[in-house]
Amino acid sequence: MALVSTREVQGLDNIPSQGPYILVANHLSRVDAPLLLTLVRSNNVTGWAAEKYRQHPLFGLIVRLGGGIFIRRGEVDRDALVAAVAWLQKGNIFGVAPEGTRSPNRALQEAHNGLAYIAHRSQAAIVPVAITGSPAFAHHIKRLRRTPVHVQLGKPFYLRADRRQLDRETMSAMTDEAMYQLAALLPPDYRGVYAALERATENYIQFLDDTRSNLPPAGQRVRPRGVPAKHLGA
Repeated sequence: MALVSTREVQGLDNIPSQGPYILVANHLSRVDAPLLLTLVRSNNVTGWAAEKYRQHPLFGLIVRLGGGIFIRRGEVDRDALVAAVAWLQKGNIFGVAPEGTRSPNRALQEAHNGLAYIAHRSQAAIVPVAITGSPAFAHHIKRLRRTPVHVQLGKPFYLRADRRQLDRETMSAMTDEAMYQLAALLPPDYRGVYAALERATENYIQFLDDTRSNLPPAGQRVRPRGVPAKHLGA
């Protein structure tokens, strides 16, 4: 991407040497997905794309050529979930923006539970990817200027539960735990509904190295003033 300057990419050593794994990123701009692809040196990577793009002459073609999976927003699209699990079970890589749509104000929105479902069913590792700067792309491209973007990859982990079938409450708790790991990599004003890091738990998280976490030490997990703690039980 010639007009996107990823001047700062940190944590590339956190990417597992092989799949399956899930890249979990915040979603700020249309360039986020292609940006993720530049981080992974593999042809076996794909992700979800909104169903509305299926008939789009350009984006629909790009999604199909890239092996993307169309998903219906605003409902539980079981076909898309099953297809993602099947892709991961082949040892591949899958990119997910759990919020389901671009953030209107760069702050994290409440995530959907599809992440917890595919991570649990596929037993794939999760690599959190924090992106900042990409919203400026639309402004800069009109002036043919490059956009500086910062990408931070966090420590990979698994979402584990004792039973195969998960109820909605458990999936929601697992999703929140994963999102707090992502939020911890972002600047405070990007964390949105996951700003209250002091509320974060790791009951369902298992790190590849059990001594590591993306969260700051417990004593440093202070919620910024003026930011509501939406997930009080997470």
